[in-house]
Amino acid sequence: MSVTVIGLGPMGHAMATAYLDKGYDVTVWNRTARKADDLVARGAHLAPGVEAALKANELVVLSLTGYDAVHAILEQVPQALAGRTVVNLTSDTPANARTAAEWVASHGGTQITGGVQTPPPGIGTPGVSTYYSGPADAIETHRAALEVLTEVDYLGEDPGLAALYYQIGIDMFWTGLVGYLHGQAMARAHGVSARQFREHAVKSLDFGYFVELYAPRIDAGDHSGDMENLAMAAASLEHVVRTAEAAGVDGAIPRAILDTFRRGIAAGHGQDSLTRLTDVLTS
Repeated sequence: MSVTVIGLGPMGHAMATAYLDKGYDVTVWNRTARKADDLVARGAHLAPGVEAALKANELVVLSLTGYDAVHAILEQVPQALAGRTVVNLTSDTPANARTAAEWVASHGGTQITGGVQTPPPGIGTPGVSTYYSGPADAIETHRAALEVLTEVDYLGEDPGLAALYYQIGIDMFWTGLVGYLHGQAMARAHGVSARQFREHAVKSLDFGYFVELYAPRIDAGDHSGDMENLAMAAASLEHVVRTAEAAGVDGAIPRAILDTFRRGIAAGHGQDSLTRLTDVLTS
């Protein structure tokens, strides 16, 4: 029950805290050492450098801003990776995750790639999970330690899979969340508070019905517009743009989506379902 946590931003700090809460012997390192002060006060060990942090424990959890930061830190002391399992919870592309896994392996270590599916306050709470991919035996060896943070959603051996699933989810998350904020800008411009609209927003953002309906159709290449189509969607979104801009709200965000609809229509897909956009966006 010992672990090293490198990177003490909000996520890394939450992870180190969760391990301390469970009685783990925790070593931490961060470029800005003062971010560890409260953790040290609770019993964590502040490593004097990267090499000491890596050598302190067999299990090392990384929570950094990107893989450039990962390499900038680990390349200082690659020899210290030998025999270490690096749980890389840093967000980046699948290709970079695979490259990093190969590089760690070339120095005698093992990388488990992870994509955390909760903001920092969710770490250590029930019902949240992290995508993991990499060697199955490494996952099983360290499952108990991983489950201190979240549930384990293991995707397979390919180290890029967790990064891929994470980026797909984040694509949908940011798009949907910015859509919510744009809607609230429209609401405020018309004198409707975010609190007033809250329960309606929750209903509008529930895409469960469409996910269940669309997933098999996308896989089957069935884009029949029996319920909705791109022409209808474009007409609807034009009303959104007009409503926003009439109230002095920037219409650039819905206009970008409207342009995508119009690309599909121009390609002859006006009567097809919105699922046709999966082809339009990859053409």
